[in-house]
Amino acid sequence: MPVYLLNDDDCAFPDPCHADRNGVVAVGGDFRPERLLAAYAHGIFPWPCEGYPLLWHSPPERFVLRPAELRINRSLAKAIRRRPFEIRLDTAFADVIAACQSVPRPGQPGTWLTDELRAAFTELHRRGWAHSAEAWQNGVLVGGLYGLAIGGMFCGESMFARADNASKIALATLCQQLARWQFTLLDAQVPTPHLAALGAKPMPRARFLQEVARATALPVPPGPWRLDAALQDGPVLAAAATK
Repeated sequence: MPVYLLNDDDCAFPDPCHADRNGVVAVGGDFRPERLLAAYAHGIFPWPCEGYPLLWHSPPERFVLRPAELRINRSLAKAIRRRPFEIRLDTAFADVIAACQSVPRPGQPGTWLTDELRAAFTELHRRGWAHSAEAWQNGVLVGGLYGLAIGGMFCGESMFARADNASKIALATLCQQLARWQFTLLDAQVPTPHLAALGAKPMPRARFLQEVARATALPVPPGPWRLDAALQDGPVLAAAATK
């Protein structure tokens, strides 16, 4: 199946249902904010790979979490009850994305988060589209994540942690806040055991694209985010099923 070559004149993407067997929808283009917004609004995301032209993906199966269906297991609930962190939104986006780029991950010799992509998401944050959830301990940023919000969908991009459970608690807190804002979808892109433990599940591409269309149509304007006071010490356990 042919792969669509993007041009420099517009930000249009082909139908992601026409992706090849590896989920590649298109090749080329750039990271201008308008192109990134167009991609994510159609269920497509970039995945830079050294030695290859820029690839845009929509995998046959997507890993998604519905914020209202967050699950917290006993071990994480035990950590949450200790209230080890202060959770914030959008107070240190540049620091979060820098840490996501630089903090080593087991089994990953490098990072797909290039300087160009980091700069693009920083600009999207300035415009109110990209957001960070942060875990602070004694005034020090020790974990967090960032992603892109369009309508009622949050597209999670990357996480980091310098303290046990920091990114997990930041993500769980964000999920509860998103549920309060009536977000219907958190796109985690690819499976991880951590996200599965929180309730994320695989979803076929056709159904995922339907969910994206509904979620992005919700009238949620861009802008800076602030966490509800009740969530500043972490998730409210009574609001999340535990197992």
